[in-house]
Amino acid sequence: MTAFVPPPAVPSAQAQQLYDEDVADSGDVMNLSRVWAHRPELQEGLFDLLRTANAPLQLSMRERGILVTSAAAALGDSYCALAWGERLAQESTPAIAAAVLAGDTDDLTPRERALATWSRAVADDPNATTAAQVDDLRQAGWTDEEIVGITVFVALRLAFSTVNDALGVRPDAAYRSTAPAEVLGAVTWGRPIEEA
Repeated sequence: MTAFVPPPAVPSAQAQQLYDEDVADSGDVMNLSRVWAHRPELQEGLFDLLRTANAPLQLSMRERGILVTSAAAALGDSYCALAWGERLAQESTPAIAAAVLAGDTDDLTPRERALATWSRAVADDPNATTAAQVDDLRQAGWTDEEIVGITVFVALRLAFSTVNDALGVRPDAAYRSTAPAEVLGAVTWGRPIEEA
């Protein structure tokens, strides 16, 4: 079983579009898309908000990868950790991606290190964050407007992960061959990759 909720028996036009985009991007329909196919408009709305949060920030793919992998690791979400760990490895190196997944930020720039630390804090316990942590972001060069946008971005990614995790969505079998060995070795939490 790849999720607790099977895909719709007859996908709507919007769900089919979701499937078609997956096939165009990766050659197959992702397990998470089969679940979101029940309410594709919600996924689209969530991703619209993510794009809106990032628009003034102009976060690079590497910066987004750092934010998402850090949050996914803190949450214990294997799906996003693998997906974004793979992307981060492409934007940096597999070793850096694995290190970020493990909470090691030594090879990141000060701005990136601040992102990773903040993302983990937001995912781990948002009620335990401190003014000093926000000051660390400022000292790394992030403005207050950017800090709010970054926090919203992380929170929306956590919402996406939470839905996938709660509904039992397992990472796609393809990650066994597409994700670097270092990333596969770093992701020791969450739901297991589906069987091939």
